[in-house]
Amino acid sequence: MMQKTQQETEAVEVLDRARGFWEKNSRKIMLASSIVIVLIGGYLVYKYMFRAPEEAKAAEAIYRAEAYFRKDSLQLALNGDGSRDNPGFVKVIRNYGSTPSGNLARLYAGESYLQLGDYANAVKYLKDFKSNGAKQVEAKVYGLLGDAYSEQKKNDEAIEQYKKAASTFDKDAAMSSEYLFRAALLSEITGKKKEAIDLYQQLKDKFPRTEKGYSADKYLARLGVTQ
Repeated sequence: MMQKTQQETEAVEVLDRARGFWEKNSRKIMLASSIVIVLIGGYLVYKYMFRAPEEAKAAEAIYRAEAYFRKDSLQLALNGDGSRDNPGFVKVIRNYGSTPSGNLARLYAGESYLQLGDYANAVKYLKDFKSNGAKQVEAKVYGLLGDAYSEQKKNDEAIEQYKKAASTFDKDAAMSSEYLFRAALLSEITGKKKEAIDLYQQLKDKFPRTEKGYSADKYLARLGVTQ
């Protein structure tokens, strides 16, 4: 009987402590819960009421610009054709830059400016583009940056970007070997003989079945390396 009373007393004490904790902290708990609910609700509102419609608008806006890009009508792709249906990549980036389509427009814009010879803008938009883990796309962007820096005579930056392009997605042997070759050739042209030899050797060892890998011996021999 005594044991039962003691257990009941302990239970009452536990409940009293719980009530005391709740009375003391209830406002804080309710406030924290409200904040979490507001944050979750805000995110869902943003995602479904704002972000989703924004992405739909961005995807629609980029569609016509992509068509012009495929036709090599690069100015119309970049700046639009005056119609509401085609604002152009630059406006899509300005208006919807935080959406996936707005991000994709940066890649298109960078490549367009590169082809038009506006290398500063090419670098600007390509550097802002996010590949989001798509390694093959990331490798392509590094290669395009290498081309833009090379055209600007920023040779060290170009070589670095070409090397990144070659190593980021080496499953694509044709693309990787091409960019490794560009890194090696630019190193050779700029008098970096040791680095050029190393890069040509990598080209031969890693991509022997590619066109550029097959020709590596010719460039090594030109630099005095004989097999």
